[in-house]
Amino acid sequence: MRTRPLKVALLGCGVVGSEVARIMTTHADDLAARIGAPVELAGVAVRRPSKVREGIDPSLVTTDATALVKRGDIDVVVEVIGGIEPARTLITTAFEYGASVVSANKALLAQDGAALHAAAEDHDADLYYEAAVAGAIPLIRPLRESLAGDKVNRVLGIVNGTTNFILDKMDTTGAGYQEALDEATALGYAEADPTADVEGFDAAAKAAILAGIAFHSRVRLDDVYREGMTEVTAADFASAKEMGCTIKLLAICERAEDGESVTARVHPAMIPLTHPLASVRGAYNAVFVESDASGQLMFYGPGAGGSPTASAVLGDLVAVCRNRLNGATGPGESAYAALPVSGMGEVVTRYHISLDVADKPGVLAQVATVFAEHGVSIDTVRQQGKDGEASLVVVTHRASDAALGGTVEALRKLDTVRGVASIMRVEGE
Repeated sequence: MRTRPLKVALLGCGVVGSEVARIMTTHADDLAARIGAPVELAGVAVRRPSKVREGIDPSLVTTDATALVKRGDIDVVVEVIGGIEPARTLITTAFEYGASVVSANKALLAQDGAALHAAAEDHDADLYYEAAVAGAIPLIRPLRESLAGDKVNRVLGIVNGTTNFILDKMDTTGAGYQEALDEATALGYAEADPTADVEGFDAAAKAAILAGIAFHSRVRLDDVYREGMTEVTAADFASAKEMGCTIKLLAICERAEDGESVTARVHPAMIPLTHPLASVRGAYNAVFVESDASGQLMFYGPGAGGSPTASAVLGDLVAVCRNRLNGATGPGESAYAALPVSGMGEVVTRYHISLDVADKPGVLAQVATVFAEHGVSIDTVRQQGKDGEASLVVVTHRASDAALGGTVEALRKLDTVRGVASIMRVEGE
């Protein structure tokens, strides 16, 4: 074993960073044995240096992150501060000064992953980011390495624990959205401002990263269709149960049927109770991968939190340190396929539409005519009426999102349609 330690700079010492530091200290002998050399925490960049950080030598703490990554003797920079800046500048500076990087920064990677990969390649360095997508769940490495000889066609997953907790509570207890969100906040699953989670921004960043790796094409955050889950109601869950389904906020990345383009999207959807993702409870994550040779694979586990995320960071740290010792680098960006990203209008799936209509003869015929005129085939219809008011629930066969959008627009113009109560996609069939 080499005796000179590999030096690690830690950028950020919050929930994840402090756990990374703790594991590096308490498991130092095991990490050294697995890597082939000891690893040394050489510096920790923070915003509030006066805060007591148990187990971390105060002499290592600094507020000057730039000076830390510019030292020149740092082998690996671990970035867990999040956000776009200063993280982007610090990472590129780390490459310039000879360090490889391990990051958990999904937002930055989804926005500027191609540029970061290019910077790493220019300086013969590694960029690893297993922790950016699904916490402790090994997902990026299997897609990037284990399935490198396969053709991935679809990635379908629950990649945000907060939203899954909320929807699971609504499903199992009958709670409304706000009640379930309040419980998630009280338990620490939801942030004080849950917008990034419940509006799908967090999941969309992860979808961009997954799609890029799975399809060997560049997919940016702006390419991902995003729809939040704040409008999901108890009535939607009641309808889902009648169909033998539940509702999940899904990240869906898939190839077009002709293989010439890809799509990436995040939105709530009904999935059959028979699908493996339907049984994912609480704040857990799960990702379902479909490929030509391996068929269907599912990755499941805790997708957030200090310890799970730190586990993924340390896994990357071990891999990068091994590469460092061997004078090599691991897999970089694979974007050779360069498949274009299609818009949401070209997505083909099934739909569940709930309409508030007048309770009188001929309404169903009018509604059915609108669907037919837009090329959307109806699978089932359920109607309930009372005192001149009625609800009409239509489940379609597979149709394009553009065709469904035109249908809904035309339905809203009918005098007999009082309103479109909800539109839910049906996936996983």
